[in-house]
Amino acid sequence: QVQLVESGGGLVQPGGSLRVSCVASGNTFSNFAMGWFRQAPGKERELVATMTSGGRTMYADSVKGRFTISRGDAMRTRNLQMNSLKPEDTGVYYCAYTSRYYRDMYRYTGASTFDYWGQGTQVTVSS
Repeated sequence: QVQLVESGGGLVQPGGSLRVSCVASGNTFSNFAMGWFRQAPGKERELVATMTSGGRTMYADSVKGRFTISRGDAMRTRNLQMNSLKPEDTGVYYCAYTSRYYRDMYRYTGASTFDYWGQGTQVTVSS
């Protein structure tokens, strides 16, 4: 079992910045991918960004240039720095973890690829 603990999130005005973090613990693997998905009311869960243990990254087109995923001090930590936030970025942000390895990073865009999920943290962008 892998446990994911998220922190951060909150309420911010359009154009502002927020950071969310996730730490994985438990029976983790040496090769893995961790990332962030989000879900807005009435919509499907969608990929925001992911990073493999080797440092490869994948971003949703809607956040490229605004969001940055990075490792924390611990290898099994993922931070998501969100800048220039828009109201459409509002949603519950979930940390996700998988031990599956793919050469093609597009394989990490689907929620079904990930086996473990955090409890979610709310991000609201509103004036």
